[in-house]
Amino acid sequence: MASNNVTSGKGGLKKRSIAGSFLFKIPNGDETQAQVALFRRSDKVSTYQHKLAPISGSVEKYDASPLATALREINEETGLTLSSIELLRVGKPYTFIDESIGREWTINPFAFRLKEKAEGGKGEEGITIDWEHEGYEWFNPLDVNESDEFGGVPKLVNSLRRVWPEYDLGPQAGKVFTSGLRRLRDDRESGARQLAEVAVSILKNLVAEMDSSVIDQTWWANVRMAAWHICKTRESMGAAITSAVVKALDRIYAIFAQDLSPSEKVRQMIESIEAQLDQRRLTTDHIRDTFVDYLGQTIVRDTDSKKSFSVLTLSSSSTISSCLLQAAANLGVSLELRILESRPLFEGVTLASKFLEAGDEVADLTVTLYTDASVALAAKAVDIVVLGADRISAAGDVSNKVGSLPAIISQRHMAPDAKVVILSETEKIASPGPMEEHVTEENSPTEVIQAWRGNVKGAKIIEDALNDSQSSSKRGKVHVRNTYFEWVPADFIHAYVTDEGLWSVKDIATRSNWIKDEMDRFFKDL
Repeated sequence: MASNNVTSGKGGLKKRSIAGSFLFKIPNGDETQAQVALFRRSDKVSTYQHKLAPISGSVEKYDASPLATALREINEETGLTLSSIELLRVGKPYTFIDESIGREWTINPFAFRLKEKAEGGKGEEGITIDWEHEGYEWFNPLDVNESDEFGGVPKLVNSLRRVWPEYDLGPQAGKVFTSGLRRLRDDRESGARQLAEVAVSILKNLVAEMDSSVIDQTWWANVRMAAWHICKTRESMGAAITSAVVKALDRIYAIFAQDLSPSEKVRQMIESIEAQLDQRRLTTDHIRDTFVDYLGQTIVRDTDSKKSFSVLTLSSSSTISSCLLQAAANLGVSLELRILESRPLFEGVTLASKFLEAGDEVADLTVTLYTDASVALAAKAVDIVVLGADRISAAGDVSNKVGSLPAIISQRHMAPDAKVVILSETEKIASPGPMEEHVTEENSPTEVIQAWRGNVKGAKIIEDALNDSQSSSKRGKVHVRNTYFEWVPADFIHAYVTDEGLWSVKDIATRSNWIKDEMDRFFKDL
């Protein structure tokens, strides 16, 4: 869209911030067969007439973010709405100068996937171009180039490679990268710790498959760009993933800087990352030992002569189950577990089953499952609320499975003397920024609806109304929210039990600043 949102810079250059959106179609979900749409600019636009480009537009003052700009421009220039597209990747922004037209451009690249009709989208038939374009064509992303014959706008490849690093990685490494991102994006069962381990494994496999005939600054830049995308694939889990990945990058760089043959560098890099993965598997042991000490000094010491204590928790965490079982065994107390079922995927049921399977380890174990709506009853007279964490802000606020905040609010009313304890690896601490700035992950309403099918009166009407969003139905609009995570303020938390001991909010802030410094070190100059 044409815009007057232009500022002047040094040397009379006009500065503009742009959102550039690449639209991909991915047949049968196979990203190795992906095609990207490039739009030929018309003679009615002010710059780069008749050149191929992504869907582009200025970031206006009223836009909440560059992503908001991207969505607005896609709708204006193609007619597509959120029901027909899905955010696929967020590229690393960059700036360049085009002296021929006196402009300094800041490009915010995005990649979106075009949904097919079977998914509720309009497919390619839904694309209706406006006056800014003469038409559009589909290309294999790897065929896009900067030649005059291809006819793209300046820096087209630079923008594309920032959302499609496969462009620079080579065929084998590209497949590893593509399948790895898809695994991270689509895994809705694993927690942040498990996904962080997956992320490091992806980076290790990528290093193994990249062309290692020459390991130079270009190679290192390609590794870092791939790592940046690994960190950004699941932003709600991004703290743990980013911490683990920057630690791996530190190991890679230490070997990259040595005077070794390329093959020896790769061998040592892979060996070092494998050592990192081995060390990660000990973190639960460290958390468990710290938790047992904490319970012995606080909760158990204050319980009655029956030597029992009650715990309220939710979702499914191998760390929580391991810590509680070990605590009961080591401290010689009976354990009364109250577990919320944790809709929509009922992970609490899975957690309960883990405790029952390990029942022989604890002589006196009682497990009670509660519906999420009965959380106040579950919290009555409880001794401790134990939660995991998917992200911890610099201020000590904790993002965890939805239901965590109601559990703590209920505890404050029903059991005001109870303790709230977070069990978490320190890698889940995020870079500085308030909790409101972190991404909230919305997921498919189908996960919620599937529990209603065949059991709930009126469920079919709700589902039909959702599927009918493209029509002119006279029914009222309906939305089904499926948010996975919510924030628990630090003021509600009594203890942070980590793999590095019992931490304070000050400790958390220090680690948060370290994460920022490491991110700047590896990603700032990309």
